[in-house]
Formats: sequence, C-alpha cells, structure tokens
Amino acid sequence: MRAHEAGALHGNDLVPQWLPYPSDVNHLIDGLWSMNTTRNARGEVEIAGVGVGEIKERFGRPTFVIDEEDFRSRARLFRDTFERAFAPLSGVDMSYAGKAFLSTAVARWVRSEGLGLDVCSGGELAIALRAGSDARRLTFHGNNKSDAELKYAIEAGVGRIVLDSLEEIERVSALAATAGICQRVLLRVTSGVEAHTHEFISTAHEDQKFGVSIATGEALEAIRRVEAAKALTLDGLHSHIGSQIFDTNGFEVAARRVLALAKEGRDAIGRPLTHIVLGGGFGVMYTTQNTPRTAGQLAAIVDSSCRALDLEVPRLGFEPGRAIAGPSTQTLYTVGTLKDVELGAGQKRLYVSIDGGMSDNIRTALYDADYSCLLSSRTSAVEPRVVRIVGKHCESGDIVVKDEYLPGDVKRGDLVSVPVTGAYCYALASNYNSALKPAVISVKDGTVTEMIRRETLEDLLARDLG
Repeated sequence: MRAHEAGALHGNDLVPQWLPYPSDVNHLIDGLWSMNTTRNARGEVEIAGVGVGEIKERFGRPTFVIDEEDFRSRARLFRDTFERAFAPLSGVDMSYAGKAFLSTAVARWVRSEGLGLDVCSGGELAIALRAGSDARRLTFHGNNKSDAELKYAIEAGVGRIVLDSLEEIERVSALAATAGICQRVLLRVTSGVEAHTHEFISTAHEDQKFGVSIATGEALEAIRRVEAAKALTLDGLHSHIGSQIFDTNGFEVAARRVLALAKEGRDAIGRPLTHIVLGGGFGVMYTTQNTPRTAGQLAAIVDSSCRALDLEVPRLGFEPGRAIAGPSTQTLYTVGTLKDVELGAGQKRLYVSIDGGMSDNIRTALYDADYSCLLSSRTSAVEPRVVRIVGKHCESGDIVVKDEYLPGDVKRGDLVSVPVTGAYCYALASNYNSALKPAVISVKDGTVTEMIRRETLEDLLARDLG
C-alpha cells in the first residue's frame, strides 16, 4: 500500500484505468474503481452520479452497485481488442462467462455489446433465454450436466455443448438423436498446464475433474468417438487453464498443446477442427499489488504454432467473465462494531465489523482472496491506520478485507465500499446464518435501476414448509 498522487491514470490495452480521486483520500486507487466512481464536494463517493448515501437509503445494505457503462466498456474492449488481433487469421469469437455474474439485465447487456454467452447450469440457461439471448450464441459448460439440463439445452437450440467426458459423449448423442437434432459440440481437453493461481481455480492440471486428458491419449480417443456419433458435429476443442491468471505463459503453453492435438485430430478423422476455444481466466486488479496483462499476443503464438504444425489456423474463442464483471462493481457496507485487538509488542489491529460478510463475499475465506476498501460516506484528515474488515457471521474466518488503511476516526454508521466485487461474489452468495441476500443495482448517468431486489424474510421463509 502506498500513497497516490492525483493525476492522469493509464492502463494496458485490456484494463481501462479510472478517474483519480482527490489526493487527500490517502488511498491508492489505480485500476480498483469503476470508471464513473468519483467524490462529490461533500466528500461522498458517487457512482455514475449517484451518491452512496442515496443508495443506502433506497436499497439498504449491503448492496452490490454496478457501473453499467464500465461493464459495457470492458465487454466492448475485449471484443474489439481480440477482433483486431485475430482479424488477420481466422477470426475470433468472444463470449461472456456468465458464471462470474449473471442476471437478465447482464445477459441483455452482453448481447447488445456483441458477445456470446457461456452458461454452466440449467438455471443460467433459463436466465439467458429469458433475456432474449440468441440460443445459437450460447455455449453450455459443466462437468456433470444432468439429462434434464442437456435436453433443455438441445431443445432450446443452444449453439454448442461442451463435452466434458467420454461418458457424456454417449448421453448427448442419444438425447440429440431423440430430439432429431445434430448437436454441435466442443470437446473440453486437459492440457496439463499448471496455472499460477489458487489451487481451487486452476483447471488444466491432470488431477482434477474437468475435461479429457491430452497426455494420456483420452482426448484423441474422444475426438474419434464424437466424430463417429451420428447426432453430433464436432466443431473443435475447448481448453481452460484457470482463473485470475496474470502470467500469460500458461495460455501460450496450453495453446500449443491444444493445437498439436487439433493436428492429431485432423489426421485421425480426415478433416480439420475449425474452432479452438482457450477459455478465459484473465486476472484483474483486486488490490494495488495485482498487475493485469493482456493475452492479445496469443494471436502471434497461434499463428506461428499453426505454421510449424502445417495446420490451418482455426477460429479462436475466448471467454472473459471476471475481467468484465469484477471491476465494474463495488459492494456498499455500513460499519457496525469496532474493536481494537492487542497483538503484542505494542501493536494493535482495529477490527471493523460490517453488515455483510462471507454470505455476500466468501472469496476471502474460500480462496484467500485479497480486497481493498475505502471510507465512502465522507473524507477525513485523520491519520490512517491499518484495519481488518470483518463480517457479522459466526466464523472467525469471516473476513472481507484482511488489511487496509482507513482513517483513524472510522466510526459506527460510516459507509465502506469494497471494489472489484462483480465476479463470484453475488454468484457465490448464501443464506449462511439465515442472512438475506443483498440487492444488486446498476447506475448510469445518475439513474439507478434495481436489477435483483433484496431478499426479504418472507422470501427466506417461503420454502420452509415447517
């Protein structure tokens, strides 16, 4: 953590950088806050012209606040950057990974910005269809799709189903045949790449549940089986190495291995595999210690690899989710209990309790994720001190922000904003301790739209049949 001087901010070509705060905020904010986050003359944080005080009064707290323009600009930026990079080759398909955060409004935004949409459950598929998504631009993922979910996807006309195992080949083929449809599919393969990320979000090493292995020969056998299935059309291969990745070497190694398999597959079935999807997983800045990088240089890697393999360049696909949704959103909390804890040797830590916690952001407990925060209801000239932002749940691990600077006069009733909470926070939200799930709102040009209403006690009790 270090102080930030106000001034122009510049970022790389995939992660727009945002407006600076006044220098008296005593907080490094480069890249952490959505593009329309500012402070007004009263020192109150505003998002797209709407103050956090107004949001608290209208929607309670905690509340997820999405900067719609920010979300849309990130979607466009991914689309345009990759389209430019791959235009000289065979082109590229960009899809938003809905598992990061999905609602009917988000599905409409994605569609209007020209991206496809990935879903990984029957529920996500239902949201996408309710939003009017073109089923042909939907991709259905999952390592254990039920027959009911597959039937739903096939009958809805989903563009591609991603096959995740040898067993699934037979089930999808049988269901498609019954429906009288020749279903287009991708085959998810395990490239054996050890991504530099948390174990729980690394998805391409051999010892895990996703995909069929390239190294063991299972992937090549799967290609043969899909090609032999009369009710399936194999478009190509899918690889995903993990999430929150900053080192692009993993993408490059995976691309080379998957392309080599594509050549083997071409030779085995006598025709080219026209599509290769390299997934998403692009890292975003959760704290000032993170440095996002672009994967746009993959175009050159794909081109050179295909030349070396004497392989026709396939159409590439990418699936950003976190990198679009994450930085567009902040969560607004109210401060409750404050407690100074003696650490020994004259050291103290101030525990700042908020009115949410692991029920609306479990990522710190689950992945040891790092977050930042900001006193958003006012400014203060009081010397900052290190605090720990903790939730209200009955777990000692209920921590949202492990260590951050806040003004030393932070008090009960203050509002605190935690940035970059748009991905996997609401999506993983729970009713732990029978907590009520927060509202999700979007803001644009001073207008607030309620996207998902706050859960009520009546909602909580409705399914409890006593």
